[in-house]
This record gives sequence, structure tokens and C-alpha cells, in this order.
Amino acid sequence: MPEVNAETSATSPEAVAEHLAASRYLADDSLATAIFLAIRLGKPLLLEGAPGVGKTEAAKAIAQLLGRDLVRLQCYEGIDAAHALYEWNYQRQLLAIRHAGEHEIDIYDDRFLIARPLLQVLKAPGQRVLLVDEIDRSDHEFEALLLEFLSDFQISIPERGTIRATAQPIVILTSNRTRELAEALRRRCVYHWIGYPDAEREAAIIMLRAGDVAESTARAVAAAVRIIRARPLAKPPGIAEAVEWANAATILEKGGSPWPEAFRRAIGVLIKDEEDLSYIAPELGRIVEEALA
Repeated sequence: MPEVNAETSATSPEAVAEHLAASRYLADDSLATAIFLAIRLGKPLLLEGAPGVGKTEAAKAIAQLLGRDLVRLQCYEGIDAAHALYEWNYQRQLLAIRHAGEHEIDIYDDRFLIARPLLQVLKAPGQRVLLVDEIDRSDHEFEALLLEFLSDFQISIPERGTIRATAQPIVILTSNRTRELAEALRRRCVYHWIGYPDAEREAAIIMLRAGDVAESTARAVAAAVRIIRARPLAKPPGIAEAVEWANAATILEKGGSPWPEAFRRAIGVLIKDEEDLSYIAPELGRIVEEALA
């Protein structure tokens, strides 16, 4: 992917929003401003919000905005430095030693080094965007390691020395807020909370990202999803599920299922939890009819 200068692609929050829309991501003014400031100030961007509001999609759109590859580090409980920084390919090292015989060989050459996401970005900061996805799923020890990385943008490899970034990398962190992050990490970042969009914006997103979906269908889905999210569900549907629901209902309608039956039959692509389905089922007909009105 060709490199794009951040100075030309992020000249203002309005320009950021326009470029993101070209990548089929609709950002409101506050999100576009946070992205603009993070790029221009050279600070990591921390995006928090409920699952499904578009945090990871925002990172993908930012990478497209900058014309860079997205390097994703998916966090999980127990993630350690070897999965985030680097590790040596021991099997290949042993094989090389056997083949070398009496000859000397540098087993710490680049060809034996497996670069994980943080090192990948350090090696080519102008060509890659680092996404640290769901940082709240990691433990405090890994969070401390990441904070050290964000402070210096360098990695020390005992066998090779220190590798430093030649330019300031673009870093995006996402969190579902399953736990509180350290204040030191928050202070280092430009922060933005992404909430669920209002019905008008969600209808626009559905129209942008769905297939052959009528505007009336998109508006009905956005209205119904807004009502459903207000219920005490274990797993409220995200924006992606709303897009899928609109697509699925449209497919069923074209196959002969009339409204609102098509919406009811396609509910499995919107609600994906048994208890939530049982809870919402008695109200679904009324919700759909209200949304279609």
C-alpha cells in the first residue's frame, strides 16, 4: 500500500471525516477531531466504547486514510511479550547450526527473528498503523510493557541491541472497558468515547455498508435497534449486526416474506444470545411495527 503523508490527508477534522467517509466509515465531528489531533500531535489514540460500536473499524479506516497497512495486536488474558514484541525461531536456528557444520553462523540474524506486531511497526513506522485491540482484556503487567513501548518507541533485544522507530508510529488502542486502564496509559493518549449512533446516523451507516437495502428499511432497522438496545440485554447488538439484520430482512422480503415478518424471521442475525432472544421475542412484533410506522 503506498504511503500517504499524514500532513496532506489530515489537514483538518473535516478533511479526516471526508476521507473516512470515502472508506465507508462515518465519523462524527468529535471522533474526527480526536483522530486529527492524535495524528498531528503524534500521540496514541484510545477509543473506548461498548462492543460493536465501530472501534476496530475506525482503526481500519484510519489506516486507509493514511495509505498504510494495519498491524493488529489482539489482546487477551495472558498475552505476553513474545506475542507482542518478538521471538526467535528456535527450530530454524537449530536446523541452520546443523547445516553449518564446522562453519560459523550468526543464529541471531534477521532471518531467525520473528517480528510480532510491535516490532513490525517499529521497523516501518511510516508504512504501518498499529492497532492494539481490546487492551482491557490484557493484564496489568502487559499494560505496563505497552506503556514502556509507547514512551520510547523502541525495543531492546539482548542478542541484537536496541531497535528504535525512525519516525513516530501511529498507534490506536481500543477498550470495551471491561476493566479500568492505568491512568499513566490514559494520560499518554488522545481519548475518545464511541457511543451507539443516533437513529439517523445509524440508518446512514446501514445504507453505506449494506447491500441492496432500501432507505425505508435502513430507517426501520435503525429505529428498531435503538429500541432493542434500550432493553436490559446481556449482549446488545452492535452496528455490524444492524447492517446484517437489514441485509437479511431484505433477502427474506425479496424471497416472499412480507414486512414485518421478514424482520422477525431474521432476528437471529441481530440477537445472538439465547436469553436475550427469549427476553425480546414477546416484544419483537410490536417493536418492528413501531419502527415501520
